[in-house]
Amino acid sequence: MALLDTVLSDAGSTPGVSALALLDGVTGLSYAEYGDTSAAQDAQETAHLVTTRLNQAGFEGELETIVITTTTHHHVTTRVDREGDPLLLFALVDRHRTNITWALRDLAERTNRLLA
Repeated sequence: MALLDTVLSDAGSTPGVSALALLDGVTGLSYAEYGDTSAAQDAQETAHLVTTRLNQAGFEGELETIVITTTTHHHVTTRVDREGDPLLLFALVDRHRTNITWALRDLAERTNRLLA
């Protein structure tokens, strides 16, 4: 776990990111956390619900990223592919301190290195 904590700490250097959690995509179990991850509690359930509803509506393909925006934060949930069940990377991004496009780009680059 120390390696995952190090990788999440590195990803936490993305401007505006105040919390990160690496979650099991099926159970929601947290493998590693950075910052106050209380907002990540429902990320797996939200991803499952969104995927189910999109599939029911006829959309095809795998879920890649969900961004939920509140008045103060962006709640970003990104799928991390691996052998076996997928992982989810949850990030809490300060809406007033960061550009969401740059944050998503930076998180995508760091996510690619997560399991390398």
